[in-house]
Amino acid sequence: MFPLFDLSLQLNGFPMKEAKAELRKIVNLSNEDHKIFIETKKQEIVKFHLENNSFYQQLVGSKTYGEWNYLPILNKTNLQSPLLERLSKGYSQKDIFLNKTSGSSGTPFIFAKDNYCHALTWASIIYRFGWYGIDFNNSYQARFYGIPMDFIGNKKERFKDFLSHRFRFPIFDLSDEVLEGFLNHFRIKKFDYINGYTSSIVLFAKFLQNKNIVLTTICPTLKVCMVTSEMLFEEDKILLQKQLGVPIINEYGASELDLIAFENPQNEWQVNSETLFVEILDENNQAVPNGTQGRIVITSLCNKAHPFIRYDIGDIGILDEKSTLQKPILKKLIGRTNDIAVLPSGKKSPGLTFYYITKTIIEDDGNVKEFVIKQTKIDTFEVEYVSETELNLVQIQKIEKAIEIYLEPNLNFTFIQKNTLERSARGKLKQFVTFIK
Repeated sequence: MFPLFDLSLQLNGFPMKEAKAELRKIVNLSNEDHKIFIETKKQEIVKFHLENNSFYQQLVGSKTYGEWNYLPILNKTNLQSPLLERLSKGYSQKDIFLNKTSGSSGTPFIFAKDNYCHALTWASIIYRFGWYGIDFNNSYQARFYGIPMDFIGNKKERFKDFLSHRFRFPIFDLSDEVLEGFLNHFRIKKFDYINGYTSSIVLFAKFLQNKNIVLTTICPTLKVCMVTSEMLFEEDKILLQKQLGVPIINEYGASELDLIAFENPQNEWQVNSETLFVEILDENNQAVPNGTQGRIVITSLCNKAHPFIRYDIGDIGILDEKSTLQKPILKKLIGRTNDIAVLPSGKKSPGLTFYYITKTIIEDDGNVKEFVIKQTKIDTFEVEYVSETELNLVQIQKIEKAIEIYLEPNLNFTFIQKNTLERSARGKLKQFVTFIK
């Protein structure tokens, strides 16, 4: 098959041949040479932006710096200024990759990458998908993503889908009738892999479970499924493996950066150490030992158009104790820093804790398809859920009791049955939301 995917990137100004060649060199470095590579790239990218980026100069307060640990932490609030004020010398909107975040963290912004950096981003993605025999030029993707609803945006995405050899399943309506249509496509199309938002694919797997169908029995070409953008719980992974009949691979990334971590064939969440430098920091911006929870702070080692140096992405995680500089392993992704529930006692708990405790109870009978939890007051929570029948009193009491045991007593819950749940413009489902500032 003609390599349309690689060709489309090349024609858009992204030097893929050069980027792939450089990535191969980085991957094949020895442990010692990789340490030198990381330190060299860190110094180079800081030096470049201090000399060529007034936005970063102002942030640092100087055109020179001493130690890495004294560099300021960049956050999404810093990135609310106009993009032109943040671009480095020699770059304009005509010769960069320009995009914007979806704002799922509550703070959308426009960002840029220079063309070579964006090519390296794709080289990194291609390399990791290749671990599972996936080639973007040839492998046929079943894509569970949102899609722009405006005419031009919709046609643009459809054309990208064509070049990328993928078929898109829009996920804004996931009723049984729509999912039946999805299933019919798997009957007639030779998909090689599934890629998309976790919640949508899990919902499809539950639909398959209710019909007692394993997807590979009707689509035997299917090899693997990559889930992204939303938390993957272990029991959901087991469900996906059972109903899809293929390995389930967990990815963690950010559009403004790259793939941050990708599950390798050894079932480790391997951090990208080729184009990124990842730190786990405490509240005082000091690095914590591996195995300790902290804020995930990331440096793009190659983006010259726009600085992402010690960038607080807004997530909390833990690096595995066995991590090395060349092969960091993300042991756990706990959740977003702005998804922390502050309770009446003063206790702070990841919002996903509420979600997980509730999930283990209300999904047992297969009635509830999906749900979200919203903290509306410091002691009050709403659980919005989609189901055929309302939750019964026994289930509600079990949830309240479990919350009392694992978190604290005297919290108030309201349960609201809905036909559909609100998703982001891109189709993501935010499992926990707090309105407490």
